Amino acid sequence: MQFSNPAKSSVHSLPSPDGQYVATVFASVVNIRAVAGLSLVNVVKLGQDFAGPVLSFQWSPSSRLLLLADAERIRVVSALDDSFSATIRNHATAGAKPAYIGFGASDAEVCAISSFGLKFCVFHLASSKTTEIGSPKIFSPSSASKCFSFRPETRHLALLTRFSGKDMVSIHSYPSRELQRSWAPDTVDAQGLAWSPDGRWLVVWDSPAHGHKVLFYTSDGHMFKSWMGPANPPPEDRDYALGAGVRSVEFSADARCLAVGDFSRSVCLLNMASVTETMRLRHPKTLVPKDTLQVWQEQIAVSNAGPVIHTFLRTTQPISPAPALRDNSEPISGCPWISFDHSATLVATRQDDSPSTVWIWDVQAAELRAVLLFHGNVASLSWHPQIPETLQIRCEGEQYNGLVFVWDPLSEGPRSLDFAQHLPGGKAGGSKLRALWLDRGDPNPPTVFFSDAHHYMLASLGDADQSPPPWGDHTSSGLGLLAGGGREREESPLDLVPAPETRPEFPDLEEDGDYSELEDTFVYKR
Repeated sequence: MQFSNPAKSSVHSLPSPDGQYVATVFASVVNIRAVAGLSLVNVVKLGQDFAGPVLSFQWSPSSRLLLLADAERIRVVSALDDSFSATIRNHATAGAKPAYIGFGASDAEVCAISSFGLKFCVFHLASSKTTEIGSPKIFSPSSASKCFSFRPETRHLALLTRFSGKDMVSIHSYPSRELQRSWAPDTVDAQGLAWSPDGRWLVVWDSPAHGHKVLFYTSDGHMFKSWMGPANPPPEDRDYALGAGVRSVEFSADARCLAVGDFSRSVCLLNMASVTETMRLRHPKTLVPKDTLQVWQEQIAVSNAGPVIHTFLRTTQPISPAPALRDNSEPISGCPWISFDHSATLVATRQDDSPSTVWIWDVQAAELRAVLLFHGNVASLSWHPQIPETLQIRCEGEQYNGLVFVWDPLSEGPRSLDFAQHLPGGKAGGSKLRALWLDRGDPNPPTVFFSDAHHYMLASLGDADQSPPPWGDHTSSGLGLLAGGGREREESPLDLVPAPETRPEFPDLEEDGDYSELEDTFVYKR
């Protein structure tokens, strides 16, 4: 295990999608460092009119552009040079924060959902045009992304709206975002929609208050099937249909499986080839370890001379996960977190009634393979985007300050990465801690990006004598990211597009002409 030198950071620091760079927002500049060597490669000046605070900060899908938004404007700039700069003004309702701002299906468009659900806007950077769609259904900042989804490959936009008390689903072409299809789904209060990873299905699910209802549509909007919950629940779930309905929906990466969580102790797995339920994952109240089930319990050793040591002991006796600790007496239950690994062979879940426990299941056998018992509540978990069966976990609490855990089936319990020991002062600062996988395309060795309000650093899980870390043999010579070395270009008077002499090309706008029309499910009847 190898750690890089820390680099100066802020609460807004992100690695690029290709894992080659790290961008950090400071008061008036954005600094970009290359992961290789951790050297400063560019400084983007934001200008005096960008007042902050930053409402959104994102890399574009291609890792070429950066998006920054405050209450008055959205800035899109080139990350590595000054070849592109665009400004979108008055994107939000005066005095209110937008519910969502981010890149669309490509670098060439930016999407925004205004406050109170007034409109869904698509800003076309290459043409200075704006497409506005009224009344997006979901406009809470925490769940606004559930009301729209981009189809893989063709990049069609599916949007959930609500007019006159009725849910509506619309499909818009790429890149013009013209309306192609719209219909009213058979829902009372739809809570979200999503394209399957292969683009074959569009899934819409209803509110938990109206039972278990998941609707499956073909890519051109024809109703194929509806799932109303398990057809033959076991005796212990005889009152299943009387409980609250769908809470979480998650596709596997290969699009062969759909996991549906509700407010019970079970997760249903649907086979997407036939859209039928194939198995149920039921979380037991008592864990009985066996050869095919590893139960790892966290052990915390406190030392007066050194740091707190977190180890894991494999339990051999039956044990029950720790229940949730709440100040109020209102019971909580259900499975809000479901996550498939890259190979779709394992799925990790977390139950609300035992928030300090991670359950790991074998998808093919529908059996529990591992349970990880922590002392603190699990704050985040994510599988490696390239390496199968490699899970990252971070927990809440002061005792987990700067600590990240990594688990795989062959390890002797989760391994701990203590970033705090390598930070100035031996402690991670601030409440906005973040741990992400660094996805460089090359899966080996796995690398973790960690940041707090003051610094960020990288940790490679590979051994020094076997493979060099992504940042190479030489790390940054200092902790500071100095603002300078960049040249601020003049803004275009058009606001939405750069000046003509530096207008960038968006080749993806030229390539996908074949995707302007959706395929017709019933074309053979003509």
